[in-house]
This record gives sequence, C-alpha cells and structure tokens, in this order.
Amino acid sequence: MASRTTTSAAPFVPEGADLAALRRAADGCRGCHLYEDATRVVFGAGPEDARLLVVGEQPGDVEDRRGEPFVGPAGKLLDKALAEADLDREGVYLTNAVKHFKFTPDARGTRRIHKSPVRGEVTACLPWLHAELARVDPDLVVCLGATAAKAVLGNDFKVTERRGQLEERGGRDVIATIHPSAVLRAPDRDEAYQGFLADLRAVRRHLGT
Repeated sequence: MASRTTTSAAPFVPEGADLAALRRAADGCRGCHLYEDATRVVFGAGPEDARLLVVGEQPGDVEDRRGEPFVGPAGKLLDKALAEADLDREGVYLTNAVKHFKFTPDARGTRRIHKSPVRGEVTACLPWLHAELARVDPDLVVCLGATAAKAVLGNDFKVTERRGQLEERGGRDVIATIHPSAVLRAPDRDEAYQGFLADLRAVRRHLGT
C-alpha cells in the first residue's frame, strides 16, 4: 500500500474553472497518496445549477471501478430514499469529501475492503470540494455521515447529536444525516432507513419546492 504522506490538492485545482474543467484536472491530482492505489479519481456528478448538493465520505469499490459517485449498494439505497422523499436525483449534485477510494486488501487479496480516510487525507482533498461548492452554489448542502459532516461543518460536529437539523456555515445552509452505508450495516435496517428518510424529508421541506 502507499505511504501515509499527505499534502494538499490546492495546487491542482484550476481557479475559476467550470465543473468539466475541474473534473479533467482532478484526473491528475497528486495532492495526497490515495491516488496511488485507487483505480481512478471519482469526481462529483450532477447539474452545475443544482439546488441540492450531497456530500458523502469517499467512493467505494464499485464507484472506483466505474468512475461515478454513488453507484454501488449505498448509492442504490440513496436513490430509493431520495425518490421516497420526493427529491429528484437528476437534479442533485453528488460528490464526496475524498475523491479516491481508500481500502485495504483482504487476506486473499481478492476483495478491497473500505477503509475510512483520516483527517489529513480529508483536509488534503478539501480544495476540490470547496471548488465544487463555489461552482454549483447550491441552496442546501447535505452531508452524509461523519466524515462529510466534519469536512463541511468542522471537526467538532457530531452527526449523532444534530442530524436532520439546519446548520449554517460560511453563508451556506447545511443538513447532516447518516451515510446510507450505515443503514445497510444497521442491526435494524428498517428503523435506520426510516430515520434516514425522515432526515431527507426535512431536506425536502427546507428546499420548499
């Protein structure tokens, strides 16, 4: 596996670029070591004028292979919940706090097991998220899980204490909830899903359309 050295993506982010140019530039990002083991960068996807921007933690195995965000099992659950909350995924910009898949191989080397990014890796990748936020300029940001919430709302933010509540950071409205992968891992998946859905319905009410 790669070394743990982290620096910053900032030198790789073109100033004032549109999303297409940002996506092209991200392919060459060497702002931290995670690119060394990942298959490809997984940049955000969605309309440049999206009112809702959703931030997850990082791409998973399926996303890393396909180069698209939220297309694996957690993404399918997110699709279901967005539809039930009357939020059109086609109108949502989806991205992650970290743009490369961090993993560890299993004992046989046949599976890649998700490994959460450390704070330094998240911080190194933040210039990409900041550029996406500036370009899309959404009405509302939704953070899925602790990594995304800390990236947007600060390292002291606790999703377990403030999920579903409207926050404000840097002039932006933000709501944090659990990551859909947490629903998939929950002992009572139905209960976890209903809580997740309730948070997305709060998002829908806030958007007001």
